[in-house]
Amino acid sequence: MMRSRPLLLAGCLLVAVGVVAAQERDDAERKLNQVQTELKSVAAERRKLEGKRGEASRTLRQADEQVGGVQRTLRKTQDTLRQDNAALVALQAERARLAQDEAAKRAELARLLRAAQVAGQAAPLKALLAQDRVAEAERALAYQGYLQRGQVERLRVLSAELQRLDSVQREIAERRASLDAATQAQAAQLASLQRAREERARLLAGIDQQYKDRASREKALGRDAKALQGLLAQLRAAAARAARDAARAKARTDADPARRADAGKRRPAVASAPPLRVGGLGWPVAGNLLASFGGRLPDGRRSDGVLIAAPAGTAIKAVADGTVVFADWMTGYGNILIVDHGNGYMSLYAHADGLLKDPGAPVRRGDPVATVGTSGGQDIAALYFELRRNGTPVNPAGWLTRQ
Repeated sequence: MMRSRPLLLAGCLLVAVGVVAAQERDDAERKLNQVQTELKSVAAERRKLEGKRGEASRTLRQADEQVGGVQRTLRKTQDTLRQDNAALVALQAERARLAQDEAAKRAELARLLRAAQVAGQAAPLKALLAQDRVAEAERALAYQGYLQRGQVERLRVLSAELQRLDSVQREIAERRASLDAATQAQAAQLASLQRAREERARLLAGIDQQYKDRASREKALGRDAKALQGLLAQLRAAAARAARDAARAKARTDADPARRADAGKRRPAVASAPPLRVGGLGWPVAGNLLASFGGRLPDGRRSDGVLIAAPAGTAIKAVADGTVVFADWMTGYGNILIVDHGNGYMSLYAHADGLLKDPGAPVRRGDPVATVGTSGGQDIAALYFELRRNGTPVNPAGWLTRQ
């Protein structure tokens, strides 16, 4: 009978471990389903944003092309306006010169006319008598008539040229007014297009940032899913091992009538399994207690463990013997390591900078398993430590003593 009790106790412990492993497995499966669901949703949002980003890029390109086209048109209009202004200035200078020449010619003609009026009707006779010879007198009369006709013709030509310049000046002035109006309209259109382009650029930047956020979240969820899949595989393997060990223990008990009688008297009960006695064990790290069990973490969340500040790189020690079942990065925890101590107890070490053990590695109490850090978005170097029994967080202060 005494020999059967250790076997019976071992069988009970194996059943307890199997139940705990099943609970942990169910919890991991639930979390994995949540992560995969969110991952699909985030991936769908990212693909949708990718389409929006492509459309926003095309509209921004169109806006750039429109702005460039209006800028080219505006430059051509401004160049034409400058050329017309220069031509108008040149015409005005030419007109001033011709007007001055016309005034001189008119003054000369007026002088000749006044001289003719003073001479009266006898002017040709006086010119004839003033000459010694008849031929010379005729030439003098002809020259005087030619001179007057030349002055009149020159005035007529000058007047016609001034009229032409006035007409050209009016045309240039009208075109300049039209170009001024076109310049203002094109400048207003350019300003409007530039504002639209800036708005599209801001829209594209916003979509691009959302796309990057979703891509980053998708990557993080992918890592979480991978980590949970690894943990789930380990838990399934642990549950299978526990089931095999329990089956072997039961087979040994069934093979011995005395063990069967003892088993009938003692029914294994997971809920009444004795707690792991870790009282007196050292804390995983020494430092200032930033958040106690049941208190508030710096980000406002309820603490299911303790947060201990310590210098970055400080060694984190295992609080009891056990086996590492998880060592990877996880959202909200950063680099995290979980040790299974058996009998339903697990310890969790989060926000580490470095993980010193791999899944499956055995550890002894006091072995360094990680180093203090700030991974997972922690603002200061600190260790987040949890102790769980059958998947439920328990206050580690009742089991650990400060070194």
